[in-house]
Amino acid sequence: MEINRYEVCRYLGIRQGEPDARTGDLIDECQAELMKAATPRMVHRTYPLTIRKDGSLDLTCFQVKSKNLKKNLEGCDQIILFAATIGEAVDRLIRRYMKTQVSKGVVMQAVSAAMIEAYCNEVNLDFKRKAAQEEYFLRPRFSPGYGDFPLECQKEIGEALKMEKTCGITLTDSLLMLPSKSVTAVIGMSRQEISCQLEGCEVCSKQNDCPYRRS
Repeated sequence: MEINRYEVCRYLGIRQGEPDARTGDLIDECQAELMKAATPRMVHRTYPLTIRKDGSLDLTCFQVKSKNLKKNLEGCDQIILFAATIGEAVDRLIRRYMKTQVSKGVVMQAVSAAMIEAYCNEVNLDFKRKAAQEEYFLRPRFSPGYGDFPLECQKEIGEALKMEKTCGITLTDSLLMLPSKSVTAVIGMSRQEISCQLEGCEVCSKQNDCPYRRS
Protein backbone atom coordinates (compact mmCIF):
# COMPACT_ATOMS: atom_id res chain seq x y z
CA MET A 1 0.00 0.00 0.00
CA GLU A 2 1.18 3.53 -0.71
CA ILE A 3 1.27 5.67 2.43
CA ASN A 4 0.56 9.37 1.94
CA ARG A 5 3.56 11.27 3.34
CA TYR A 6 1.48 14.45 3.67
CA GLU A 7 -0.87 12.56 6.01
CA VAL A 8 2.08 11.34 8.10
CA CYS A 9 3.32 14.92 8.43
CA ARG A 10 -0.17 16.13 9.32
CA TYR A 11 -0.37 13.60 12.15
CA LEU A 12 3.05 14.81 13.32
CA GLY A 13 1.79 18.40 13.37
CA ILE A 14 3.95 19.47 10.40
CA ARG A 15 1.54 21.79 8.63
CA GLN A 16 3.69 23.12 5.78
CA GLY A 17 6.78 22.04 3.91
CA GLU A 18 8.86 18.93 4.26
CA PRO A 19 10.07 17.46 7.57
CA ASP A 20 13.72 18.03 8.46
CA ALA A 21 16.21 15.41 7.31
CA ARG A 22 16.31 13.54 10.64
CA THR A 23 12.51 13.33 10.86
CA GLY A 24 12.31 12.29 7.21
CA ASP A 25 14.78 9.46 7.79
CA LEU A 26 12.82 8.38 10.86
CA ILE A 27 9.58 8.33 8.87
CA ASP A 28 11.22 6.09 6.24
CA GLU A 29 12.63 3.82 8.95
CA CYS A 30 9.28 3.48 10.72
CA GLN A 31 7.44 2.88 7.46
CA ALA A 32 9.81 0.03 6.54
CA GLU A 33 9.32 -1.64 9.94
CA LEU A 34 5.56 -1.21 9.87
CA MET A 35 5.24 -2.64 6.37
CA LYS A 36 6.88 -5.83 7.63
CA ALA A 37 4.78 -5.99 10.81
CA ALA A 38 1.35 -5.06 9.44
CA THR A 39 -1.23 -7.76 8.74
CA PRO A 40 -4.10 -5.95 6.98
CA ARG A 41 -7.51 -7.61 7.34
CA MET A 42 -10.97 -6.50 6.33
CA VAL A 43 -14.59 -7.63 6.55
CA HIS A 44 -17.67 -6.13 4.90
CA ARG A 45 -21.37 -6.74 4.28
CA THR A 46 -23.97 -5.00 2.14
CA TYR A 47 -27.42 -4.07 3.49
CA PRO A 48 -30.53 -2.29 2.18
CA LEU A 49 -30.95 1.31 3.35
CA THR A 50 -34.19 3.13 4.13
CA ILE A 51 -34.27 6.84 4.95
CA ARG A 52 -37.42 7.39 6.99
CA LYS A 53 -39.69 10.44 6.89
CA ASP A 54 -38.55 11.48 10.37
CA GLY A 55 -34.94 11.63 9.10
CA SER A 56 -33.79 8.46 10.85
CA LEU A 57 -31.82 5.84 8.96
CA ASP A 58 -32.69 2.16 8.84
CA LEU A 59 -29.48 0.33 7.90
CA THR A 60 -31.24 -3.04 8.33
CA CYS A 61 -28.86 -4.28 11.03
CA PHE A 62 -29.38 -1.16 13.14
CA GLN A 63 -31.18 2.19 13.13
CA VAL A 64 -29.67 5.60 13.83
CA LYS A 65 -30.51 9.30 13.68
CA SER A 66 -27.68 11.45 12.35
CA LYS A 67 -28.04 14.56 10.20
CA ASN A 68 -24.45 14.28 8.97
CA LEU A 69 -24.75 10.63 7.98
CA LYS A 70 -28.16 11.27 6.40
CA LYS A 71 -26.66 14.04 4.25
CA ASN A 72 -23.91 11.67 3.16
CA LEU A 73 -26.41 8.91 2.27
CA GLU A 74 -29.09 10.95 0.48
CA GLY A 75 -30.10 9.14 -2.72
CA CYS A 76 -28.63 5.79 -1.61
CA ASP A 77 -30.63 2.57 -1.37
CA GLN A 78 -27.87 0.30 -0.05
CA ILE A 79 -24.91 0.62 2.27
CA ILE A 80 -21.66 -1.23 2.76
CA LEU A 81 -20.61 -1.77 6.37
CA PHE A 82 -16.95 -2.48 6.71
CA ALA A 83 -14.20 -2.87 9.27
CA ALA A 84 -10.46 -2.93 8.64
CA THR A 85 -7.29 -3.24 10.69
CA ILE A 86 -3.54 -3.43 10.16
CA GLY A 87 -3.09 -5.78 13.10
CA GLU A 88 -1.90 -6.20 16.67
CA ALA A 89 1.81 -6.35 15.75
CA VAL A 90 1.63 -2.65 14.86
CA ASP A 91 0.39 -1.83 18.37
CA ARG A 92 3.22 -3.87 19.85
CA LEU A 93 5.81 -1.93 17.85
CA ILE A 94 4.33 1.39 18.97
CA ARG A 95 4.27 0.30 22.63
CA ARG A 96 7.86 -0.89 22.46
CA TYR A 97 9.22 2.34 21.04
CA MET A 98 7.12 4.55 23.30
CA LYS A 99 8.99 2.88 26.19
CA THR A 100 12.48 2.78 24.66
CA GLN A 101 12.66 5.60 22.08
CA VAL A 102 9.81 8.06 22.44
CA SER A 103 10.58 10.10 19.33
CA LYS A 104 10.41 6.96 17.20
CA GLY A 105 7.25 5.89 18.99
CA VAL A 106 5.58 9.19 18.07
CA VAL A 107 6.56 8.78 14.41
CA MET A 108 5.35 5.15 14.51
CA GLN A 109 1.97 6.44 15.66
CA ALA A 110 1.78 8.91 12.78
CA VAL A 111 2.92 6.47 10.10
CA SER A 112 0.57 3.73 11.30
CA ALA A 113 -2.38 6.18 11.33
CA ALA A 114 -1.61 7.06 7.71
CA MET A 115 -1.16 3.35 6.92
CA ILE A 116 -4.63 2.30 8.05
CA GLU A 117 -6.08 5.17 5.99
CA ALA A 118 -4.09 4.02 2.97
CA TYR A 119 -5.37 0.47 3.42
CA CYS A 120 -8.97 1.67 3.72
CA ASN A 121 -8.53 3.75 0.57
CA GLU A 122 -7.34 0.67 -1.33
CA VAL A 123 -10.30 -1.35 -0.05
CA ASN A 124 -12.69 1.45 -1.04
CA LEU A 125 -11.28 1.55 -4.57
CA ASP A 126 -11.98 -2.16 -4.89
CA PHE A 127 -15.55 -1.60 -3.63
CA LYS A 128 -15.91 1.20 -6.19
CA ARG A 129 -14.82 -1.02 -9.09
CA LYS A 130 -17.19 -3.81 -8.09
CA ALA A 131 -20.09 -1.41 -7.51
CA ALA A 132 -19.58 0.11 -10.98
CA GLN A 133 -20.19 -3.32 -12.50
CA GLU A 134 -23.70 -3.17 -10.99
CA GLU A 135 -24.14 0.48 -12.04
CA TYR A 136 -23.78 1.81 -8.52
CA PHE A 137 -21.79 4.81 -7.34
CA LEU A 138 -20.23 5.00 -3.88
CA ARG A 139 -20.19 7.79 -1.32
CA PRO A 140 -17.14 8.43 0.87
CA ARG A 141 -16.83 6.22 3.95
CA PHE A 142 -18.34 7.68 7.11
CA SER A 143 -17.24 6.38 10.52
CA PRO A 144 -18.91 6.43 13.93
CA GLY A 145 -17.68 9.49 15.81
CA TYR A 146 -17.68 11.74 12.72
CA GLY A 147 -20.05 14.68 13.11
CA ASP A 148 -23.17 13.55 14.96
CA PHE A 149 -22.87 9.86 13.96
CA PRO A 150 -22.78 8.30 17.46
CA LEU A 151 -19.66 6.41 18.49
CA GLU A 152 -22.01 3.93 20.19
CA CYS A 153 -22.83 2.56 16.72
CA GLN A 154 -19.45 0.80 16.84
CA LYS A 155 -21.27 -1.91 18.81
CA GLU A 156 -23.91 -2.52 16.15
CA ILE A 157 -21.34 -2.54 13.36
CA GLY A 158 -19.14 -4.90 15.33
CA GLU A 159 -22.01 -7.31 15.94
CA ALA A 160 -23.21 -7.20 12.33
CA LEU A 161 -19.73 -7.91 10.97
CA LYS A 162 -18.68 -10.30 13.77
CA MET A 163 -15.43 -8.32 13.81
CA GLU A 164 -13.67 -10.31 16.51
CA LYS A 165 -14.04 -13.59 14.61
CA THR A 166 -13.57 -12.23 11.10
CA CYS A 167 -10.66 -9.82 11.51
CA GLY A 168 -9.66 -9.79 15.17
CA ILE A 169 -11.08 -6.39 16.14
CA THR A 170 -12.54 -6.02 19.63
CA LEU A 171 -14.14 -3.07 21.42
CA THR A 172 -13.21 -1.78 24.86
CA ASP A 173 -15.86 -0.61 27.34
CA SER A 174 -15.19 2.94 26.13
CA LEU A 175 -15.80 1.82 22.50
CA LEU A 176 -12.16 2.10 21.43
CA MET A 177 -11.04 -0.54 18.95
CA LEU A 178 -8.24 -3.02 19.52
CA PRO A 179 -5.96 -3.21 17.57
CA SER A 180 -5.91 0.56 17.81
CA LYS A 181 -5.18 1.11 14.12
CA SER A 182 -8.60 -0.12 13.01
CA VAL A 183 -11.53 1.53 11.25
CA THR A 184 -15.26 0.90 10.94
CA ALA A 185 -17.40 2.79 8.47
CA VAL A 186 -20.59 3.07 6.44
CA ILE A 187 -20.39 3.58 2.67
CA GLY A 188 -23.50 4.59 0.72
CA MET A 189 -24.40 3.00 -2.63
CA SER A 190 -26.45 5.08 -5.06
CA ARG A 191 -27.65 4.87 -8.65
CA GLN A 192 -26.93 8.60 -8.85
CA GLU A 193 -23.44 9.91 -9.52
CA ILE A 194 -23.24 12.80 -7.08
CA SER A 195 -20.16 14.76 -6.10
CA CYS A 196 -19.76 14.12 -2.38
CA GLN A 197 -16.37 14.95 -0.87
CA LEU A 198 -17.19 14.76 2.82
CA GLU A 199 -14.33 13.38 4.89
CA GLY A 200 -13.60 13.35 8.58
CA CYS A 201 -12.33 16.92 8.87
CA GLU A 202 -15.14 18.36 6.77
CA VAL A 203 -17.87 17.16 9.13
CA CYS A 204 -16.02 17.54 12.42
CA SER A 205 -17.19 20.27 14.81
CA LYS A 206 -13.61 21.12 15.88
CA GLN A 207 -13.19 23.80 13.23
CA ASN A 208 -10.44 25.94 14.72
CA ASP A 209 -8.63 24.16 17.54
CA CYS A 210 -7.50 20.81 16.09
CA PRO A 211 -3.76 20.52 15.28
CA TYR A 212 -4.45 17.59 12.93
CA ARG A 213 -7.14 19.25 10.83
CA ARG A 214 -6.66 19.09 7.06
CA SER A 215 -6.15 22.56 5.59
